Amino acid sequence: MTPRRTGRRPGNPDTRDAILAAARTAFGERGFDATSIRMIATAAGVDPALVHHYFGSKDQLFRATVDIPVDPAELLPAVLAGAPEEVGARLVRLFVRVWDSPTGTAAVALLRSAATNEWTARLVREFLVTQVLRRVLDHLAVAPDELPLRGSLVASQMIGLAMMRYVIRLEPVASADPETLVAALGPTVQRYLTGDLG
Repeated sequence: MTPRRTGRRPGNPDTRDAILAAARTAFGERGFDATSIRMIATAAGVDPALVHHYFGSKDQLFRATVDIPVDPAELLPAVLAGAPEEVGARLVRLFVRVWDSPTGTAAVALLRSAATNEWTARLVREFLVTQVLRRVLDHLAVAPDELPLRGSLVASQMIGLAMMRYVIRLEPVASADPETLVAALGPTVQRYLTGDLG
């Protein structure tokens, strides 16, 4: 008779859900940077290799916990390519393109949930800071002591746009041509990214 195995359980249909639940808790309580794959695996009672098997990287696992339908790592290089003084316009253009697409439906649902659920808000906040804003600001070589304020200002502009265009549907913003929004908001986002805040 084979002795019964103790310790971490092997992969099964419930393993993915257990990993996701442990990841949501860890990311929500500790944040992205302070959470490791090993911590999540331990909390889920699985080997770290299973976390990588089901989700790949820590970034991919984090996106799965927040249920973000897009991968910033795939989209942001186009925003960051080209003249640094036009990153604001390119960021607004990408944002509107994604939210205007079928993917935007899931993003709107997530935004509504974040507005009413503190746990979701924490995860969305971590996602914005670690997966989007940090990547953009690091590329622009922003001084470390300016990162929090600049990132928060950019987020306030983009989430404000999302609320007005896709949730509250305030006209004429709700039906404005994307390039009208890029022209109006791009310079403001650019100032938040690289301009004088004083």
